[in-house]
Amino acid sequence: MSAATVTENPQERLQELGNAKIWRLLLKYSLPAVIGTVVMAVYNIIDSIVIGHAIADPNVVSGIAVTFPVMNLGTALGMLIGAGAATRVSIVMGQDNKRQAEIILGNSVQLTVIIGITYITLFAIFITPILKIFGASPNSLPYAREFMLWILPGMVLMNLTFSYNNIMRATGYPGRAMYTNLIGAGMNALLAPLFLFGFKWGIKGAAIATDISMLVTSFFVMSHFFRKDTTLHFVKGTFRLDWKVIKAILYIGMAPFLINVAGSVINAIVNNSLLHYGGDDAIASVVVFNRFVTIFVMIVIGICQGMQPILGYNYGSCKYSRLFATLRLAIVCALCITSMGSIIGAFNPRVIAVAFMQDEAQITCAVNCLRITTIGFWMVGFQIVGTNFFQSLGMAGKAVFLSLTRQIIFMIPMLLILPPKFGLDGVWACYPVCDVIATLVTAGMLIIQIRKIKSNQIQTVAA
Repeated sequence: MSAATVTENPQERLQELGNAKIWRLLLKYSLPAVIGTVVMAVYNIIDSIVIGHAIADPNVVSGIAVTFPVMNLGTALGMLIGAGAATRVSIVMGQDNKRQAEIILGNSVQLTVIIGITYITLFAIFITPILKIFGASPNSLPYAREFMLWILPGMVLMNLTFSYNNIMRATGYPGRAMYTNLIGAGMNALLAPLFLFGFKWGIKGAAIATDISMLVTSFFVMSHFFRKDTTLHFVKGTFRLDWKVIKAILYIGMAPFLINVAGSVINAIVNNSLLHYGGDDAIASVVVFNRFVTIFVMIVIGICQGMQPILGYNYGSCKYSRLFATLRLAIVCALCITSMGSIIGAFNPRVIAVAFMQDEAQITCAVNCLRITTIGFWMVGFQIVGTNFFQSLGMAGKAVFLSLTRQIIFMIPMLLILPPKFGLDGVWACYPVCDVIATLVTAGMLIIQIRKIKSNQIQTVAA
């Protein structure tokens, strides 16, 4: 048997994006991404469960809740490069421009490292006031500060892993991208309980476990791009920063970046509202809500990560019927996933809450939180797919707008209107209200864009 028989031609990995059946493609690219993202979510959940049960002080749960939006800012900066680079790579590969894809690959390394070192330094200097802005109380601040100071060194590794994992998937290696997440999740799931229960390192043990996991996964994912037999790899002469390339990466990456920044800003506002109306117990409830819905959101994000190279390639190749077929299938899958989350959250809130916390007052608060916030969660899958559709086509402005609707444009007014009238329940009610409005806006923009693409297609054929 010849080598050609057993070795897949890298170019075939790209050609199948324009030829293979849509459902098979979406399954092939999304399933590894879903497994990877869910595993990442699960090990974050395990972290929260282990911390909540390893440390008796209930304030540790609210302390961890405060760190989420701060870490999300670091993740946002990683997504600024990773998502933008992956989308640009997909589009230029669809245009059969491999050299440009190599330049994007090389530029992304320097951008990720430069931005990572900059924000980690600033976070380390101003960590205490930053945590206070995001809702840390005198009781939760010590836990939040200790966790952040220990996890900061690993965040640039986290950014490298995320950025190049997306590019790996976009260039035809969804399986390897999945293994990246599996390796990191597996290591963290083993190390976190060992450091917390075995070594008694406290909250810093969870941070150190994450740092070590990120070190290993970043090495795994970066080594892929040093291999000469891959579809896309590092090439000499492509690392020099090119402003046009940087601008294109940042332009597309701005959408997921702003999603995460907006999420962090809203979390800061929500945490301060919760501190005012419900105290540390209410902030601790956010951990339960966030960790629970993250499972379903990550599945949808995995679907979108699988969808992205298919959309980008076929849009670049002007194969619009395949574009729309992919979008329809992704929407149906996403709605099924988030609907399942709504049902589970509404009917099993106490089971979920008890898994994360020991204090009865916190559990009662978390149960009420889940019952209200998950009412409209079933619509979120549609919103995420809609936003990623525009991002995958390089329409960053529209993706950015949709990213901001639910989390900024609608949420902030609701937080000003509902909590003063309904107290803590008013804070929770902001979530389903914003879900409804954001879904309607997303649907309207998708309909308009699809009609525009179809109109352009008809004009092109007529010409």
